[in-house]
Amino acid sequence: MDQIRRRRLEELIREEISRMITFGEIKDPRVNSFLSVTRVEAAQDGSHAKVWVSSLEDEQGRLDEAITGLSHAAGFIQALLAKRVRLRLTPVLTFFPDRGIKEGFEISEKLKDLLK
Repeated sequence: MDQIRRRRLEELIREEISRMITFGEIKDPRVNSFLSVTRVEAAQDGSHAKVWVSSLEDEQGRLDEAITGLSHAAGFIQALLAKRVRLRLTPVLTFFPDRGIKEGFEISEKLKDLLK
């Protein structure tokens, strides 16, 4: 798969999973609408995709619980992707936590405090 096609696939996967999360199509109680899909990396052949998910409310490991919920619903998400995107080969999804947004926000707050 060439690089342009792979990037387009990654963006489609990111948009569709974000839409599923936002509209509550994933019924697992650990998955809430405060999650956002920050990045997707598809394998060269399109058989696997790594999905990074972030949340601003990462209190007491909620992001880890959400990742567990998404991993549990991966088959359901893949089935919806196959139906909506019409791929010949639907990638196997693996979810990872992305704490970059929260850490960036915390560093920004610390810098503001130092400047005072």
